[in-house]
Amino acid sequence: EVQLQACGGGLVQTGGSLRLSCAASGFRFNDYTIGWFRQAPGKEREGVACKQLSDGSTYIAGSVRGRFTVSTDDSQNMAYLQMNSLKPEDTNGYYCAVDENPVQVVAATLFKLGSWGRGTQVTVSS
Repeated sequence: EVQLQACGGGLVQTGGSLRLSCAASGFRFNDYTIGWFRQAPGKEREGVACKQLSDGSTYIAGSVRGRFTVSTDDSQNMAYLQMNSLKPEDTNGYYCAVDENPVQVVAATLFKLGSWGRGTQVTVSS
């Protein structure tokens, strides 16, 4: 069974930074694309960033490009989302997710063909 747990969210001021962590288990780590989407209750899902573990290819959404980066520790089955220069528009629930598809497919399908965990809340104040 695939299990994913995101943590590291919190309350920060505009311009601040946070790093989210994701502990993954229940699958062969290198065979997947892993990353993050964000979604508030009653709102549509928005892709954030993901990494194809077979070759290290990454996708970063235009809304966060230049501010967010995704990284992994493959030996520990961990993924990270470093968030810098945070804006109030970044306020959301952030979910760690995995998918067997390549990174560009995952960016288009928003992990809906894969699996995800419960998520962690990020709130950015003005």
